[in-house]
Amino acid sequence: MAVVGGSIAGSAFAGAAARLGAERVVVLERSPGRLEDRGVGLCTHNDRFDELVRAGHLAADTRRHRLTVRRWVTRGPTGEGDGPDGRGRLLWDQPFPFHSHHWAVLWQALRERTPARVEYRLGATVTAVGGNDGDSGDDGGAWTEDADGGRETYDLVIGADGYRSVVRAAVCPQAAPEYAGYVCWRGSYDTALLDELPGGAAAWPEEECITACYRGGQVVIYRIPGLEPGRTQVNWVFYAPTPAWLHPDGATSVPAGTLTDGRLDELRQLAEQHLPPYWAGVVTLTPRERTLLQPVYDLVAPHRTAGRLLIGGDAATVVRPHNTSGAVKALQDAHAFERAGAGAAGSWSALLAAYDRERSAAGRELVDLGRTLGRAQVTEAPDWSAMDGPAMAAWWQHQLTGSGGFGGHALGRTEPSS
Repeated sequence: MAVVGGSIAGSAFAGAAARLGAERVVVLERSPGRLEDRGVGLCTHNDRFDELVRAGHLAADTRRHRLTVRRWVTRGPTGEGDGPDGRGRLLWDQPFPFHSHHWAVLWQALRERTPARVEYRLGATVTAVGGNDGDSGDDGGAWTEDADGGRETYDLVIGADGYRSVVRAAVCPQAAPEYAGYVCWRGSYDTALLDELPGGAAAWPEEECITACYRGGQVVIYRIPGLEPGRTQVNWVFYAPTPAWLHPDGATSVPAGTLTDGRLDELRQLAEQHLPPYWAGVVTLTPRERTLLQPVYDLVAPHRTAGRLLIGGDAATVVRPHNTSGAVKALQDAHAFERAGAGAAGSWSALLAAYDRERSAAGRELVDLGRTLGRAQVTEAPDWSAMDGPAMAAWWQHQLTGSGGFGGHALGRTEPSS
């Protein structure tokens, strides 16, 4: 089997393929170097993390940071101020049973659990994939093609190559990322820098995830593990209207370290205009080399398999970050693939059909929930100045009606929720 893409989804699928007994598993990763420098944060619900540990996909001692409460705040009314610490007016303390992760630390933990016989090829750019002769999943095979036109054949090619997926283009070419109408600025840095703020790090308890709301967007801020054990980093995601200079007519992003002085100044002005002073300071402390911008996209593939091709992770569904389910979604895709293979009795068509059936339904629900959360929290947000704890709790529950997907569905769920 070949796995196109070697990040979190790709590593999880490679491990699953090896455990299924594939004679040869090759991971084709286009990046020429190791991936440890990807510094974005992510979260996993405590229950979803425990399920993945029991299923063998994660180690129980995977480094993570414990969160217990999500504190929703907004700027205080004019004349009232934002409190003595500048942290804003409290809207709601929401129970938040999640762990946060550093992307690279979680990826490394997955790599360490991947069987040694899995072959990783770095700098291997796949430009095209396809199926060999045969109309059913049990005939033929599949191939990958590199930038020099060289082809290799496999029994199965798995696309875990992200939202610009080459494999998805072959599986369902009609599926493409759709721009949601707003962006997220992102940043991370060592928590030692918080000492530069009034009140320092002590003003922000370590177990708090902060959501600072304003009309037209919000910023979500939480700590994540550092690359070195014992260290922590600040991680933030700032949802905001589309900058005038950005033209997201195709899947795009602005990588860390490439934003100009003018564009960084635009971010600073956004923070100072809309956020309580302490949280504006948390955002504007971020070094240029740790600041990036990502347009927000939705994507759901109508099907996940074609012949001997299969897609998972962001290649199959791109879910808005409001769901807090991205890593869980990718690992659950790999789990569903492994479970389908174990029950397929040697039949490729049975494996592919079982995987497609389970994960396509779950993916559609997660994308729909992401859209609902995006409308409620960004594009059609309430008047935050009129909200209090009871109103916030009712507003939140309304967003989740008919969905069990915040933080990801329970592992192994096979039927859509009612």
